[in-house]
Amino acid sequence: MGLLFEKSQIPNVFFIDDCCHFGFLRFVKLAVGLICFLALSAFAQNVDPALCGPYPKNYKEVVWNWMQGVLLDADSAKIEWQGEPKPADLGKNGEHIYGWLVEFRVNSRNRFGQYTGKQSHGALIRDDRVIKGIGFGYGE
Repeated sequence: MGLLFEKSQIPNVFFIDDCCHFGFLRFVKLAVGLICFLALSAFAQNVDPALCGPYPKNYKEVVWNWMQGVLLDADSAKIEWQGEPKPADLGKNGEHIYGWLVEFRVNSRNRFGQYTGKQSHGALIRDDRVIKGIGFGYGE
């Protein structure tokens, strides 16, 4: 029996190219994650807590109540808190918006009833209410 392919026709670097492709995708995901982390960290630069209002002791409840109006199916939301609130200034172009930044990850159902996977978000709290959301893709 003869060979189906000539030896010169068989791509001998197929597996190497595949590995490089997957390695590149892993690198891109890591780079995007690092950029998001640095962007959120930049928001929380050294801000005087006195400018941010009182510390929100009940921040989980404040964020939960706010998300009832933001998420399509808030009751399905699974929240993973990423730490305690930190003083932050989320203003742009010289405008200051001071408050306490709470970072969290949410996995909730979309309009098709499927979970979206954990997605990073943030909420800026001042005087026990959310004054700005981060990572929800609209009005930011």
